[in-house]
Amino acid sequence: MRHTRMRTAVREDSGQVTAIVVVSVAGLFLFAGLVIDGGLALAGKMRAADTAQEAARAACQQVDLPYLRGTHHMRLDAAAADATAHARVAAAGDGDQARIEVQDDRTHVTVTHIQRTQVLSLVGLGSLTTTASATAHIERGATTPWGADEASSP
Repeated sequence: MRHTRMRTAVREDSGQVTAIVVVSVAGLFLFAGLVIDGGLALAGKMRAADTAQEAARAACQQVDLPYLRGTHHMRLDAAAADATAHARVAAAGDGDQARIEVQDDRTHVTVTHIQRTQVLSLVGLGSLTTTASATAHIERGATTPWGADEASSP
């Protein structure tokens, strides 16, 4: 009798280990995808931030010199600053994913980076999108106001 019960119990449990293994492997695969693709997305976010900072700084080098010489106030040449920022973003490979705003003495650059997934694409997630922004403003190299250094010299 015992022998018959054991055989019946063994037959009823057959296949349960296979289901557990399949679910466990699928869970591990999903976790690996989150780790790998999450790391790639984080690297893409850092790349977008670097690109935005570089483009904003480059744009702030485009000072409107005739205006500066005439008024002793600094402002950006908006067209040149916009073109410079777009060129920097395009050189980094995210050219069509950037928004650039040039104001009087500052530039704000927003870069959107689309990272294609490596593992999660198998479960239907083809890409991860990250966005980073940077703002830069122009500074004069001297700390004295216009004409103050001439008044203090003998």
